[in-house]
Amino acid sequence: MLEAHDFDNPWRKIHEWNMTGAWLGASTLTMAVTQTLPVPTRFGVVASLACAGVGAYRAAQAWKRSQDTTRMRLVEKQFIDIPQMIEVGRKAMRQQMLWMGKGFQWTDIEAGRMHALISNGVAAQLGKEALNDEGAYWLHGLSSEDEEYAKLHLLDGHTLIVGSTGVGKTRLFDLFIAQAIIRGEPVIIIDPKGDRGLAENARRVCEALGQPERFIYFHPAHPEKSACIDPMRNWNRKTELASRIAALIPSETGADPFTAFGWKVLNDIVNGLTATGQRPNLVQLRRYIEGGPDDLLLKALRIHFKINVNDWEARVNSFVKQYKGNLLLAYISFYKEIVIHDAQSVDLDGLISTYEHNREHFQKMVASLIPILSMLTSDPLTELLSPAFEAGHEKVVTDMARAIRNDKVLYVGLDNLADATVGSAIGSILLADLTAVAGDRYNYGVGNDKAINVFVDEAAEVINQPTIQLLNKGRGAGFRMTIATQTFADFAARLGDENKARQVLGNTNNKIALRVQDTETQQYIADGIPKIKVRSMMVRYGHAVDSNIHDEYSASYQEQATQEEADLIPPPILSELPPLHYFARLSGGKTIKGRIPILV
Repeated sequence: MLEAHDFDNPWRKIHEWNMTGAWLGASTLTMAVTQTLPVPTRFGVVASLACAGVGAYRAAQAWKRSQDTTRMRLVEKQFIDIPQMIEVGRKAMRQQMLWMGKGFQWTDIEAGRMHALISNGVAAQLGKEALNDEGAYWLHGLSSEDEEYAKLHLLDGHTLIVGSTGVGKTRLFDLFIAQAIIRGEPVIIIDPKGDRGLAENARRVCEALGQPERFIYFHPAHPEKSACIDPMRNWNRKTELASRIAALIPSETGADPFTAFGWKVLNDIVNGLTATGQRPNLVQLRRYIEGGPDDLLLKALRIHFKINVNDWEARVNSFVKQYKGNLLLAYISFYKEIVIHDAQSVDLDGLISTYEHNREHFQKMVASLIPILSMLTSDPLTELLSPAFEAGHEKVVTDMARAIRNDKVLYVGLDNLADATVGSAIGSILLADLTAVAGDRYNYGVGNDKAINVFVDEAAEVINQPTIQLLNKGRGAGFRMTIATQTFADFAARLGDENKARQVLGNTNNKIALRVQDTETQQYIADGIPKIKVRSMMVRYGHAVDSNIHDEYSASYQEQATQEEADLIPPPILSELPPLHYFARLSGGKTIKGRIPILV
């Protein structure tokens, strides 16, 4: 039962200062009386000390309240340099923790103080200067801050960061990336904007640790200093390569006839390339889809005959004469009439059906596939995504599996500001490749002893179905995904399906919210947190004079303390967070109010 006397408005006037003065005055007066009047000295001293003790107690209360008010006006930014970051990161690593800057645990106590302040008026209680035009800095003054940590294993459940432009998402990435590098774990950074500071900070942390070779840089706008990444290098089943590219075909359902046909054509070309001993890459796929698989089919048939048919050259001569020297038609006919009975090849059957498909209809069906391949193979991506160098070259060539195996820090800038379409395609296919690597680790347990940290900024620009699979099943392969976006609606717009967007949200157990303007996103964050009970005080008083009875007067006074249900984090308050300030809701149920230092 809540009693009225249990309620205390934390933002009332600090009456304790008056009480302190009164008690200290009483102490002084008592000592003066003891010295001037015939009062027992011992009694006077004891009374004076008692008054001074009560005064000191009231002074401590007053000081605490004044400190609470003073904290409300802290607006300075924090900075941390790389040597300090390494020291902090190593300390956190020894404790198996993740450092999240400075802050405090946000509980019903802090939330109650916030609701009390809002109900009484922020300006009325703290003054108009507390209403800073950069945000509600007073929120961070609701409790004293300290170094704030999260248990490292919570990252296994993946992390979502939301925040408007320019409020600190990338600076929060700096902190998390630096700590992953310090832990010696592989780091993959997908950055659609190509933030120079994000790349430089990752590189400098590697250099400060004496490991500059760990950092690998990829950026289409800087091919001269960019490494080459082959997104088609890692696979166990050949069908994976076709699926990887087909996932990029625009589709509302992912199962329409154009996507299915595109997958079949890609798979047939991949089968033909592997049958002829060639390693599939994007340039070859584009060549045989745009120009037709004639040369590839001819080579594949010749190799098949050489391996499986005795004296095939003599036996095929009659077919060559029949088709007047057209080797391809002769070989196809020889295969269908003779070879198929004893040495059938499913791969060849598919490639032949692709070759024989009506060319006009074929072009219509792959109309959405060809632009994707064109984007991924245009200069300078011809060399960057389909490396085919001779031995002895100096260019850095890597792939996702190799980068992870060697604990590299791979930064991938997509240059979406200059070319959003191509940048999104690059990011999507690299994430699809990463999903294939996760599948290998999951199925075969290769290298599962070390966590893999994947950071995707502006994730809505590159997310696709393989990325959802990576979020859904990546934990078993040791992947820790951290994705950032501005609003939840961005995922629905990118994926074309609100249910798929909710899949993304549902697969992230940790939510970190910086300033958010979108009301739907605000509500989603608040809905995932239990409600609290907030105390409030109601005071009623009145008086009246009865006109029928001479001089009859009545008066009343009533205090009522009540509890009402309220949000631990009200949705609108997220729109008032200052830059670099955040609320974090961790999978274990802990809520943190923190602020991010800038890595310099």
